[in-house]
Amino acid sequence: MNATHIEEMVDIADILRSMAPFNQPHNLQTPTTREDIAMEDNLNMLATIQDSIDIDVVTAEVDNACSPGTQAPTPPYYKEMHPSQDPSLSQIHGTGRTMMDDFKADKYSNRRVKMPFYPFVTQSEWKLASFLLRCGLSMAKIDEFLKLEKDLRSRAEILPQGPQWKAKPWATTCPTKYPVTLFYKDPIECLQSLLHSPLVNDSLSFGPFRLFKTAEKLARVYTEWLSGDVAWEMQSQLPPGATLLGTVLSSDKTTITAMTGNRSAHPLLINLANLLMSFQTKATNHAYVLLALLPIPKFIHSNKELIGVLEARLIHQCLDFVVAPLKKAAEIGVMMSDPVGQLRYCFTPLAGYIVDTPESALLAGVMGQTSSVTMASVKEFGDPFRHEPRTAAKTLAMLEELASKVNPQDMEAYVKQAKHEDVRLSGVHLPFWRDWPLSDPVHFLTPEPLHHWHKAFWDHDAKWCIKVSGKDEIDFRFHILQPHTGFRHFKEGISKLKQVTGREHRDVQRCLVPLVAGCVPKNFLIAIRALMDFKYLAQATEIDDLMCGKIEEALKEFHDHKEAVVKSGARMGAKKKDKSWASPKMEFLQSVVPSIRANGVAIQWSADHTEHAHITEIKNPSRMTNNQNYETQILRHLDRLDKVRCFDLMTAIQTADICFSNPSSHTEDAFDDYDPDDETLTTTSSLLAMLHETGGLSHSGRPGVHYFQMAAALSDITLPKSGVFKPFRTGVSSSNVAFHLTRDPNFKKIKIEDVMKKYNLPDLRGALYDYLEQIKTSSWVCSIGGKRIGHKDSYLPITHLNVWTRVRLQQKAYHYPHEVLAPQTLNAQPPSDAWPLGYYDAALANTDQTKEWPSSGIHGHTVVQRLDIVPQSNPKITGSSVKGYYPESATMLYVVKRARRANKIAIGDVIPLDQLHTMIDLTPRLGKVADTRLSKTNSMEHSEEFWVNKYFTKELFYALEMADW
Repeated sequence: MNATHIEEMVDIADILRSMAPFNQPHNLQTPTTREDIAMEDNLNMLATIQDSIDIDVVTAEVDNACSPGTQAPTPPYYKEMHPSQDPSLSQIHGTGRTMMDDFKADKYSNRRVKMPFYPFVTQSEWKLASFLLRCGLSMAKIDEFLKLEKDLRSRAEILPQGPQWKAKPWATTCPTKYPVTLFYKDPIECLQSLLHSPLVNDSLSFGPFRLFKTAEKLARVYTEWLSGDVAWEMQSQLPPGATLLGTVLSSDKTTITAMTGNRSAHPLLINLANLLMSFQTKATNHAYVLLALLPIPKFIHSNKELIGVLEARLIHQCLDFVVAPLKKAAEIGVMMSDPVGQLRYCFTPLAGYIVDTPESALLAGVMGQTSSVTMASVKEFGDPFRHEPRTAAKTLAMLEELASKVNPQDMEAYVKQAKHEDVRLSGVHLPFWRDWPLSDPVHFLTPEPLHHWHKAFWDHDAKWCIKVSGKDEIDFRFHILQPHTGFRHFKEGISKLKQVTGREHRDVQRCLVPLVAGCVPKNFLIAIRALMDFKYLAQATEIDDLMCGKIEEALKEFHDHKEAVVKSGARMGAKKKDKSWASPKMEFLQSVVPSIRANGVAIQWSADHTEHAHITEIKNPSRMTNNQNYETQILRHLDRLDKVRCFDLMTAIQTADICFSNPSSHTEDAFDDYDPDDETLTTTSSLLAMLHETGGLSHSGRPGVHYFQMAAALSDITLPKSGVFKPFRTGVSSSNVAFHLTRDPNFKKIKIEDVMKKYNLPDLRGALYDYLEQIKTSSWVCSIGGKRIGHKDSYLPITHLNVWTRVRLQQKAYHYPHEVLAPQTLNAQPPSDAWPLGYYDAALANTDQTKEWPSSGIHGHTVVQRLDIVPQSNPKITGSSVKGYYPESATMLYVVKRARRANKIAIGDVIPLDQLHTMIDLTPRLGKVADTRLSKTNSMEHSEEFWVNKYFTKELFYALEMADW
């Protein structure tokens, strides 16, 4: 082969040191012998042929652009809009005010004609001030730094004002240690500030809809809140031309400081359910606005039980007062402006209230150990079915009957009667939601993944496994797992973890099932795995009727095997008494699927987002205070930041000569100051693109990595061009996978013989020879392994390699392929002092061009390193005991075994980089007791059998789990 021939292959010769095929279940009718499918040495490297003498070696995953007939993971859906969205029934009622109109109405707007950034002289001065106001320094330090004649704080105070804070002294029926004060904003003004921001226009929906998988409308699909049944029913009860605005609230106590005074706050947040999940979950969008600081009183009373009732009643009274404007708007409607200045006749029912389990009971008005959404009590929490829903009508009827017997002001008698076994109410006689139209606790108290699933997993599932497997054994198993870049490694185990957060909960979930397999009883393992399946399935951002059925099946499977948990002693309390299933979180699981059908997917109601808002809205501002009068200082700081964000956006739009409004409204009298020379925009994306171009925003945030866009830009470059290498270091090989290499290799122009020695690859030369021979006829590697034709003395037209030790793979979300995920790093490190046997990650390589990741799942893919599926008997799938290429029946995970030749040499081969599709996790199959000679540096090399861990990431789980549905 001459040099010219090799240069012609420059675009296809990205080569990976492969790690062993995962035989495709759909092709494997009968087991193949080890020698038939064996390949040669592990090659954990990627290589690209560059010029006539270079091959770039790397470990990475890549998209498969050359695969014909590729499709997005999700099929086209059929969308049915609510009849109120008929074009003939307009929801627009004239022209309102845009955010820019409010900005121009500020009392200092006339001064901004000549000084656009007043009270700052220039844009540079404003950008510096904006940075300092956001950076976290105290105002004294900032003023000292700037040495201003007029301090920065006074300038910030005269910036245009948003919703204003108010304080209301609160009189209580029982004396308190300190005066009680409620700090709050007008909720309608808060919703309006969210609603008319130009930044939400692309992420805002107003009409309820139904999604179906087929035109026959037989299978529903649930996504956002507006796709559920409740929003549809709410809209049906509104007058023609009305717009439904779903209000979302969240409240929870949070600690301000534990070291100086043990001070706490009880923030109440507000949000719009009409905003897309993807917008709400991004913290930098500030979708959750602080609406109020609920008081935390210290009542002076001799009866501790009544103190709890007094606190609960006070919370409901304060909520009743704060949300009164929302109730009125839900009853008669209110005119509000959308982002482009169109007036809408809006109704504001309560769509969701994001809270943990204790606060859910507080809001529902029920006593402890009682379900807030069903009529179940503590003795019924373990039942394998859902109890009768606890609707608002039922609770109010019980309260009415109770009030007819006992005066609610007679606290002791009332509480005694309310907490009777047949009633089980908390003693709150006037719940805040009692007169909120279209609002029902059975709907707005939704399942909350962070506390109901992840924290419950740590409190129950993980503790059960630690109890049954033993602390030392499970800690050792976590310790010997090979780390992955970007993922938590528990080198000290998990039994002694303290102050565990939701992040750690998820990290433990990734590997618990395959780790405890073998050291716990089979039925116990099935119960744990069924709960894990339930949690992973229910977290999906898109759930159809079939998936709802699978979620219910997983929960049923847990209940069918939960007795094994009790028999193992895992649920025994400290006094060796059976704790049964007295957990309200366990009972909440029965309401997950009904809530999905009613309110859309559960993940949108996770407290992850509100917990982060507690940091930005409470904890961080508290550090700016002098440890006195926390509340007022926190609110001043938040007010200042809100002014800065608004001023930053408005001045950027104004200086860019942009008009963000509905073009049809320019003829209205309200827009007499409209300048026809201004460019009119109506989408957030076009606005941000324009502002990014002009550099107007002083704090635009750090953009995420997008290898798909980078690859598209590179494909338009005409070579030669300075600083651009061919083959490109970033590429897209399929619609769902992209790869990226650093510009410079880790080992540049290294001899093939040196690579063989460094990576301990004695047959590298033969593998390269076979690959170069194969691509003369086909660039696609359809199988990994086979008889080696090349040998150590085979002639190669190249003498040196460029070697990369890592590659980054980026994929698109399984359910929303337009969303790009964070990239993952695949390592291929040679042996070193830290890693005596090398550091290699596993991946799935595509060997069938007709299969597209992730919709095809494992079909058409091979595990590299080269490992073969171990046939298993799985009656759940086949209905018989016949063995085949199925997941193991207890874990529902594939078992794979390292592929070796007859002489025990591990099988490997060379495959193109663009056939790698995703990183995977292989967990050693450790058996009853893990071998104490294993460590994190050798567990992968010294183990022969592995679990293919589908729980490694949610995207991997959906791909492997849903492909055969």
